[in-house]
Amino acid sequence: MIAAASGLTLALAACSGGGGGEDPTTDDATGEETSAPAAGGTLTIWADELRAGPLADVAAQFEADNGITIEIVQKNFDDIRPEFLAQAPTGEGPDIIVGAHDWTGELVSSGVVAPIDLGATADGFAEVAVNAFSYEGANYGVPYGIENIALVRNDGMTDASPTTWDEMVEAGEAAGGEHVFLLQQGDAGDAYHMYPFQTSFGAPVFATDESGSYLPELALGGEAGAAFANWLAENGSNGSGILDTAITADIAKEKFANGEAPFIVTGPWNISAFTDAGLEVSVLPVPSAGGETAAPFVGVQGFFVNAQSENALLANTFLLDYVSTLEVHTALYESGGRIPALTEAADAIAADDPIVEGFAAAGEVGVPMPSLRQMGAVWDFWGTTQADIISGDASDPEAAWQTMVDNIQGAIG
Repeated sequence: MIAAASGLTLALAACSGGGGGEDPTTDDATGEETSAPAAGGTLTIWADELRAGPLADVAAQFEADNGITIEIVQKNFDDIRPEFLAQAPTGEGPDIIVGAHDWTGELVSSGVVAPIDLGATADGFAEVAVNAFSYEGANYGVPYGIENIALVRNDGMTDASPTTWDEMVEAGEAAGGEHVFLLQQGDAGDAYHMYPFQTSFGAPVFATDESGSYLPELALGGEAGAAFANWLAENGSNGSGILDTAITADIAKEKFANGEAPFIVTGPWNISAFTDAGLEVSVLPVPSAGGETAAPFVGVQGFFVNAQSENALLANTFLLDYVSTLEVHTALYESGGRIPALTEAADAIAADDPIVEGFAAAGEVGVPMPSLRQMGAVWDFWGTTQADIISGDASDPEAAWQTMVDNIQGAIG
């Protein structure tokens, strides 16, 4: 019955090597012996508290339709990856885990997750969500939620919708607040929140191939990187002072909630703090500082399938035919607050919620956070160098930026 419901996932199961619990059958066309899932069995899923609840209802439906048991094991989100990496190579662990797309590189390199062919289902997801789980030309996840930063505007201070940095500064100065604009940094910098401005100079952190998959080749140097470094200095403590390492995440949130600035770059996690403070806000794409599109990082949550699973067919059928629906993605949004990766669900929510609509629009031009293992060597050098340039501790911005590139290259090999 399951094979009839999804020939696609049958092919996936054959590729991923899941064999236990299957009975031989014969292909009428070829006469060759194939395999189909036997009735019964258990499918185990690891999920955190935000995902476990919404999955329970669809799991019950899958159990009723297919005569198998789904066991949802609730774990702390931060524990899922390390425990899965420890257990999966030994043939233990769950059939499915819920995780972040930037785990993909480590999970694939460790050989613990199987490729998933989304097939026609891919057309229903936001393109950036599908690309996020792409690694070395193959897909390894079924996306469900998207998260990104955007420009948030205090509508009580201005109605401007700037598309460039200069337009935003001009509108911010006209608003008359204590700050023209707020961007969290801190002494260690914050490359994540700064990234859309960096990409607007044409200096992405890594290069990509024709399919959009990241390559382990640094791309944040050269003339584009130097131009961005100079821009940081021009707007730092020795320049306009708009960028300030004294502005931490908490300070930025508090100041904006208090009406001290008309603009802030932040994510949906801070919106409730602003509305609770009585602000009316709008969400806009991040303006360009360097002339190109300001593309923020997009984080995508999704589902991975254990490469050692004996229930690969069941796992793929559950994810593609049962989880990838309007009802389930809406329930996951209501529980965790992430914009659905399923376009139909995102559009339905955005139609009634301009905040969701704004973040979704800002994310459409975004890029997935790199899932390369080399990304782990980037953050410290990247953030501290930006902070040094902004604070004026780096007297030669271009030289400091090139030193950072060299240090990162040395760390990744």
